Amino acid sequence: MYRFARRLMALGLACVAVGAQAQVPSLPASASSVATPTAVPATPGTETPELNADDLSRFFDGLIPFALERGDLAGAVVSVVKDGDVLLARGYGRANLATGQVPSPDSSIYRPGSISKLFTWTAVMQQVEQGKLDLDADVNRYLDFAIPPRNGKPVTLRQLMTHTGGFEDTASGMFPATAAGVNLEAYLKAHMPRRIYDAGMYTAYSNYGCGLAAYIVQRVSGERFESYVDRHIFQPLGMRHSTFLQPVPANLEPLQAIGYKTASDGVPKDFEMINPAPAGGLSSTAADMARFMIAYLDGGGRDGTAILRPDTVRLMHTRQHANAPGLNGMDLGFYDEDRNGQRIVGHAGDLDYFHSDLHLLLDAHVGIFVSFNSLGNEAGAHVVRKEILRRFLDRYYPRPAKHGATLPNAAEDAARVAGWYRSTRRNDSALRLFYLLGQTSVSPQPDHTIVVSAFTDAAGAPLRWHAVAPLVYRDAAETTTLRFVADSDGSIRYFATDEEVPVAVFQRIDWAGALGSVLLWLSLSSGLVFAAWFAWPIGAWMRRHYRRSLPFAPRAMRFRLISRLAIMVLALEVVGWAALLTYVLAKDAIPLLQGGITPALYVLYAWGVLALIAVAVIVAHAVGTWRAPRRGRWVRLGEGLLALGALYLAWFIVAFGLVSFSTAY
Repeated sequence: MYRFARRLMALGLACVAVGAQAQVPSLPASASSVATPTAVPATPGTETPELNADDLSRFFDGLIPFALERGDLAGAVVSVVKDGDVLLARGYGRANLATGQVPSPDSSIYRPGSISKLFTWTAVMQQVEQGKLDLDADVNRYLDFAIPPRNGKPVTLRQLMTHTGGFEDTASGMFPATAAGVNLEAYLKAHMPRRIYDAGMYTAYSNYGCGLAAYIVQRVSGERFESYVDRHIFQPLGMRHSTFLQPVPANLEPLQAIGYKTASDGVPKDFEMINPAPAGGLSSTAADMARFMIAYLDGGGRDGTAILRPDTVRLMHTRQHANAPGLNGMDLGFYDEDRNGQRIVGHAGDLDYFHSDLHLLLDAHVGIFVSFNSLGNEAGAHVVRKEILRRFLDRYYPRPAKHGATLPNAAEDAARVAGWYRSTRRNDSALRLFYLLGQTSVSPQPDHTIVVSAFTDAAGAPLRWHAVAPLVYRDAAETTTLRFVADSDGSIRYFATDEEVPVAVFQRIDWAGALGSVLLWLSLSSGLVFAAWFAWPIGAWMRRHYRRSLPFAPRAMRFRLISRLAIMVLALEVVGWAALLTYVLAKDAIPLLQGGITPALYVLYAWGVLALIAVAVIVAHAVGTWRAPRRGRWVRLGEGLLALGALYLAWFIVAFGLVSFSTAY
């Protein structure tokens, strides 16, 4: 759930770049493989192993311990179900490094993160079945506050469930410092994000939208959301070790797995409080999650414990929105994850220190849940969990790769799609600068393939994509597709891919706002300003040392002094934002997620206004220098270049919202 807020911010800041989606982090070379001989997938020409308890044990007993060691992960729990039975439920590594406790699939409580949303969507559909909710009605019908329409288009529950409500992303208040800060109603009313797209236009993953849906359930059912889920989902399914309460009740507290950044670090992390709780606040066990998977694979449940009707489950597993033709899309609350010829739905979940995946192979009647209680080295948990599904499918449901021929005009298409792109999942109000650093590039290669900076393999090497149709690319293994979508005039609008879950698309950015050009001109402009700032005291010292003075009239001297002070003001604006970015990164984005950077934003916004005034002074002084007699060509050139640099910084300050005075982040 919070992978975006955390990984996009942290990785973006580290690049001062989420190449945002350097969103596919990689393990270092030492961790480039997560398999052992016992976990090697089936190969073409060999007999496909039978999916049974014995072979699963060999598969996971080889795969997971090796992955934990190489990924520097503390522990993991896994559960696999098939045809209504639990084939495997096992813990690996340590749930608590201090005590050496091995995770128990039955009792060790992990944090599934955004997989929590599946329970929220289940609750929504229960109310739809009862006729209390209409998926296509304006959500304002059910609220005691208003979600403003955009271009006359309201938001519906169906759009909330497919993340197409058009909301910008938010981070502030997501991780409250204390339990007192966990309040669904208060959070929703205080942190309403701006809608930056028309409803139904693009997928843009929204934790707020899920919280909104849960609040609607709370209002129409008359029950607090946490109690509703307990009574209508957990209890019927026998999920006795699951709760949305934060912190967990006293009887479950001793069962909590401890979160860690890495196993080698070994520093235990506090229980992570989440807002809005229905989007990511669940605490559960692998065994309880197995019960939930079985219920969905059985069409809503069985033996008198059904939580939904079969036709409702079928609807939830039917595609509602596609980002591009032929790609995985969004069902009602579930991601499409089709692969190896299997129809798959699922969801991922991320907090800071817990990282999880849930997948349902609908036709095979198989479910897989895995959760790790640490992030690992270079975000190793994300690499490992992706590889688990891929290797599982390649072993038990192999499908020969389709090898398509590269198009003869591949070079033309590669040049056409080259450039910079930004995710639709972003904040445009207060964090435009942060999300600038999250752009991803598409680069043509000499062999007419393309490389997309967001996507790498498990070893961290960039994936190469070859053209198989106009504006359609496949990876080298022929397992995933990337498709560019053009406007009617032929210009590229965005690209989408099933290499990652379908929660966003990547929009083309014009030259001026592209990270490559911005970094170039920002570096040059800042360099000029800092050079002038440093030259001021150095020049003064040299003149004093050699007993020289500037041959200017008093008025010109005063104007020059003011311009140098203006340079200092502009330089400090750059320093201030760089310091804020560095601070947020050093604190692992906690100040951002707890809303603690608001005072700093106001100070920087106010200083930004002074910086714009300073730019006017610098430009005026440069004009005066050019008009003044007896000024040397090098002086004029220097002042002119300084003025151009200052003007670019003024554009940058305005274009990226550094004077927006918005704290909607």
